[in-house]
Amino acid sequence: MRIMMLSWEYPPKSVGGLAQHVFDLTGALAEIGEDVHLVTVGSHDAPQFETANGVKVYRVHPYQVSSPDFVNWVTQLNVAILERAAAVMNEEGNFHLVHGHDWLVAYSARALKHAYRLPLVATIHATEYGRNYGLHNDLQRHISDVEWWLIYESWKVICCSHYMKGELQHVFQVPDDKVRIIPNGVNTSNFELKNSAYRREDFASPDEQIVLYVGRLVREKGVQVLIDAIPRILNYRPGTKFIIAGRGPYENALRNQAAAMGISNRVYFTGYVNDELRNTLYGWASVAVIPSLYEPFGIVALEAMAARSPLVISDTGGLGEIVRHGVDGLKAYPGNSQSLADMIIWLLKDPGLAENMRRQAYFKVQREYNWLEIARQTREVYREILNARRNTSWYEGDRYGGILDRVSRLFARTS
Repeated sequence: MRIMMLSWEYPPKSVGGLAQHVFDLTGALAEIGEDVHLVTVGSHDAPQFETANGVKVYRVHPYQVSSPDFVNWVTQLNVAILERAAAVMNEEGNFHLVHGHDWLVAYSARALKHAYRLPLVATIHATEYGRNYGLHNDLQRHISDVEWWLIYESWKVICCSHYMKGELQHVFQVPDDKVRIIPNGVNTSNFELKNSAYRREDFASPDEQIVLYVGRLVREKGVQVLIDAIPRILNYRPGTKFIIAGRGPYENALRNQAAAMGISNRVYFTGYVNDELRNTLYGWASVAVIPSLYEPFGIVALEAMAARSPLVISDTGGLGEIVRHGVDGLKAYPGNSQSLADMIIWLLKDPGLAENMRRQAYFKVQREYNWLEIARQTREVYREILNARRNTSWYEGDRYGGILDRVSRLFARTS
């Protein structure tokens, strides 16, 4: 199949977890034989076109017209994406479907669907309603409306967890048979600890245990709950250092919170960390903590598990579907600093338990969150759509019928 994929994030452009998801998914689809073309946002340190992991990647820049706000910038980006994608589709020909990620590419995805009479697949990674615990202003309501519109225009919607499926059905009343659940994945080789140039003594004393958070510093990630838990943890484990790796708009508030509590000397805010330092920190950590308040999936949990770091999470959203409490990690009540502290203390005091959970978690990500398996599940959704499309007025037998018939016969022989 020839697939037109649209995403506003792709390495080196990375804001959250979407960039890594699209990178790994497209590469795995290419590895199992699909012809993937990706149009995404440009970057000053990336070429306008390249073939990466077997994927043809086209990067565009929004129009250089003054943009008074983020919504207008998104519109300008979609026009640029649409122009590039249409040129590619005209040149290559015979695309089978369009796959868009989140509302930021809704306009271009919908336009390509109707211009080329192709099925549209949308992956919804999070919702505006969920991120903000409701819709409280006109901007949030607008984004939520665009999310609804993208879902409405899509033949099938992919989400990453049962929790997220429930959220889509609650917020947008999406029919049950329109949603497919396919989890995120992780490439364990990306988290192997190699010869590091970093020294542990630059981050913690030799006798200190490290409690680590890695991720964006935004309110829904719950780092403020971790900081609230620190005094209780220090009461039981005074030789503990807390490393908060990442950056975001909530960083100053978190620093001020730690200062007001008188624990600034126990908390190290690293700012941005590259992959090597991230892996090194995971290797040093006695406990990795994910205290999220809202988490549709929580790919950072898979990353910590792949890095073989003992894990404590808050039991919220898709996070709770990843970890089995007491088997491959520990769960705390979301937003509850005492519960979070107790789980962290438990692992700090019992290194044997931490080692066993760390090992079980690593086996789990290798077995259940493998990108090739996720790509195969995604391909099955594509096949389901293309088979259903043959019974609609959008099916152009002369153009697609022979291809689909050959594909069907091929998989009938190999299955």
